[in-house]
Amino acid sequence: MLAGLCCAGSAQTHDVQISNGIIQATIHPPDPVNGFYRGTRFDWSGVIGSLKYAGHNYYGPWFTKTDPTVKDYIYQGDDIVAGPCSSVTGPAEEFSTNEEGLGFSDAQPGGTFLKIGVGVLRKPDNAKYSMFRLYDIVDHGKWSVQAKSNAVVFTQRVMDPSSGYGYLYQKTVRLIAGKPQMVIEHRLTNIGKKPIASSVYDHNFLVLDNQGIGPDFTITLPFEIHPIKPFHEDLGAVNGKTITYLKKLEGHDQFAVRIEGFGKTADDYNITIENRHVGAGMKITGDQPLENEELWSIRSILAMEPFIHMSIEPGKNFSWKYTYDYYTPAK
Repeated sequence: MLAGLCCAGSAQTHDVQISNGIIQATIHPPDPVNGFYRGTRFDWSGVIGSLKYAGHNYYGPWFTKTDPTVKDYIYQGDDIVAGPCSSVTGPAEEFSTNEEGLGFSDAQPGGTFLKIGVGVLRKPDNAKYSMFRLYDIVDHGKWSVQAKSNAVVFTQRVMDPSSGYGYLYQKTVRLIAGKPQMVIEHRLTNIGKKPIASSVYDHNFLVLDNQGIGPDFTITLPFEIHPIKPFHEDLGAVNGKTITYLKKLEGHDQFAVRIEGFGKTADDYNITIENRHVGAGMKITGDQPLENEELWSIRSILAMEPFIHMSIEPGKNFSWKYTYDYYTPAK
């Protein structure tokens, strides 16, 4: 067991490698000094740098450079430059309460709030919360990492007496024996004095074999898709339960769809993405009902973002799970 903030080193020297003999995955552990991801938007645990199955790689950087002065991401010639809060890879998760950090609206300038999976952050001024702003981290909490041959267990304990919030968070990334399958299990326990009400979504940064995003990709959901607002119909289409691309995304193209049509059970947390050119796909299922769902994509990345909601009273906990099945379609 590796405890405390020394649990991980740089992405180059202390990555965790796991395998079940079918899938090989590289995971970047949390490290406030040399970690691959040190932003204040996404959960620091379980950042997957690559996942290889049947000759295909599903995850990796969707950006070519990083720059601490960039807010979200920008284009510089052929480069996509990501800022510190957005430069993450794999099925990265973000927690938010009313699109803010936990306790942000109650905190005064100079006070503190929480970002689950990150720690206790400082509210610098009266400006509106921004997921792209890099906030000062007052307390990273206590991290521990347990690595096995086919799984990694991350645990973070955070207490912030000044805000009244606290949590114990455990996240396990596991490759299932004998299957091309990854399971991500979570358990969040409220150890503070105030209820925790939060949404969490998985950004699912898919960069399958670094294929450009376009007509070779098809996204299928288990329900009739009803876009919430207009989208770029010159770039893609929604037909029943599927989303397709009409052209390869280039330059500054962005194809995004806000999705309605899902029901109130976990049955609709079910996403299938295939690329016919490389002959590979993935299926993502969750064990909680959807709160929201969106597609976001640019030329280098396809990201399906399913949201769930949690409400946890002090002393109680909430558990949820995602299952990823990787496959090569039968020809």
